[in-house]
Amino acid sequence: MKRVVIIGSGNVATSLAHGLMAHCEVAQIYSRQLSHAQALATAIGCPDATSDLHALCPDADAYIIAVRDDAIADVIAATPDNGALWIHTSGSKPLDLFHGRRSHYGVMWPMQSFSRERVEPLDEVHFFIEASDAASLSRLRELCEAVSRHVVETDSKQRRMLHVASVFSCNFTNHMWTLASEVLADAGLPFDAMMPLIRTTVGKLEHLSPAQSQTGPAIRHDIQVMDSHMAMLDGDKHEIYHLISQSIMNRNPLDDHAQ
Repeated sequence: MKRVVIIGSGNVATSLAHGLMAHCEVAQIYSRQLSHAQALATAIGCPDATSDLHALCPDADAYIIAVRDDAIADVIAATPDNGALWIHTSGSKPLDLFHGRRSHYGVMWPMQSFSRERVEPLDEVHFFIEASDAASLSRLRELCEAVSRHVVETDSKQRRMLHVASVFSCNFTNHMWTLASEVLADAGLPFDAMMPLIRTTVGKLEHLSPAQSQTGPAIRHDIQVMDSHMAMLDGDKHEIYHLISQSIMNRNPLDDHAQ
């Protein structure tokens, strides 16, 4: 796994490129927009950037497809099987996207929230991997273990469930913070006021399960407080507050949390 081509220049591709550059040669960066490919190539010292899938370096050991989920199949269809290891990085797309089109293939999904503007180290990121055969799995594991201490073999169904869970844990949670920031802005208050609460809430998960650390008016079935909160909200904030509060109450019957 000495030479790697990265197909993509977005958040995941950027983090992988920076992580892999110290362990192997990133021979080429591809992006539909040449300027994006060139910017990432320059950032990591890669000698080649292209916006033409037909101009991909033909002799790399691995090709990492780190593009939008709905574009993976198009990349596979537009490129030939050259005997190398072909890898996609999606949490939700199955391994068999490659079936019949590649002889050696796999999936490496880094379960993390990435940003091009803030490149984080990969050593603590969990990589979930799957491959077409034992030899490909071994090569894929070697590649991932070069950048991470946490490499776990899962099948496509397990990876999709992990992806669903990550949407709840990360994407939906971040949206809740977005709504909270809007509520605070309407009151002329800074979002920084939430940071100690957020840090404490996340920190408790080191010692307690999420269910054990749940607090707030919904788990107490404090209808009066919840009604007063919803009276202050409108639109989707009102609907989301009601839906999530009801979900918490459904999982925590009043008898279990009577004061």
